Amino acid sequence: MKIARFEQGDAVRYGIVKGETLVEFSDPGSTGPRGDPNVFAVSAVHLLAPTAPLKVVAVGLNYLDHAKEMGMEPPDEPILFIKPSTSVIGPGDDIIMPKASARVDYEGELAVVMGKRAKDVSVGDAKSHIFGYTCLNDVTARDLQAKDVQFTRAKSFDTFCPIGPWVETELDPYALAIETRLNGKTVQSSSTAQMKWGVYELVSFISSVMTLLPGDVIATGTPPGIGPMAPGDRVEVSIAGIGTLANQTRTST
Repeated sequence: MKIARFEQGDAVRYGIVKGETLVEFSDPGSTGPRGDPNVFAVSAVHLLAPTAPLKVVAVGLNYLDHAKEMGMEPPDEPILFIKPSTSVIGPGDDIIMPKASARVDYEGELAVVMGKRAKDVSVGDAKSHIFGYTCLNDVTARDLQAKDVQFTRAKSFDTFCPIGPWVETELDPYALAIETRLNGKTVQSSSTAQMKWGVYELVSFISSVMTLLPGDVIATGTPPGIGPMAPGDRVEVSIAGIGTLANQTRTST
C-alpha cells in the first residue's frame, strides 16, 4: 500500500495512493480510509515529504562500488551520519544550491521509514519496526565534504534531503532496482542487492547506537555514479515498487 502525505487547502492530510487519486485517511495512524472518504487527484494537491522525521540517519559507503569510486576502502561497520530535519523537502520542491559550495551532487537512495520505536532490536525483529520504504536524494556539497573531512556541513544544508513521493508499506527491500536520472539521462543504475548491509541489518545496527522513533528515516547508502548538479537541473530517483522522486535545482537567493 502506498501512503502519501499532502497539503490541500490549509491542512496536512494523509491518503492511500490509488492510481492517480488519493483516498484520505481519517488520521495518520489509521488503517483505512474514512467511512465517506475525501478523494483527491494527485495532480491537484501538493505532495509533502511522506514523513516528518525527527532525524534522518544516513549510511555511508554501503555499496562496494561506490566506495571504490570514492577511492575509499569499504568500512568494517556501517558509517553513520545525521541529516537534520530542516534539510527535508518533498517531491517537486526545489533543491537550493548554497553559495558556499561549488559542487553539489545527487545521491539516489532507498529510504526506510520507521513505524515503531526501536532500541537494540535484533536483525530478525527489525522488519516489525519498519513502516515502509520511499526514495531519497542525499544531496551533498562534495567540495565541502572533502574540505571538512567529516560530513555534517556538506550534508546538512536546507533542502538537501528530498524524500518521496510516498511510502510503500508492502515491499521486500533486498533486490530493488534503483536508478537516478539527471535531466532525463540515467546516471546511477543498480540494485539494493549490492548493499554491503541490508535494511534489517542496518536497523539493528543503528538501533544499538540510538533509539529510532516512529517517522524517523534511514538513508541506506547510494550506488556508484554520483555526480554534480547545476542550477536548473531536474533530478529523479526511481525505485522499483515505490515510484519516482523528482526535484529541480536552483541557486540561492
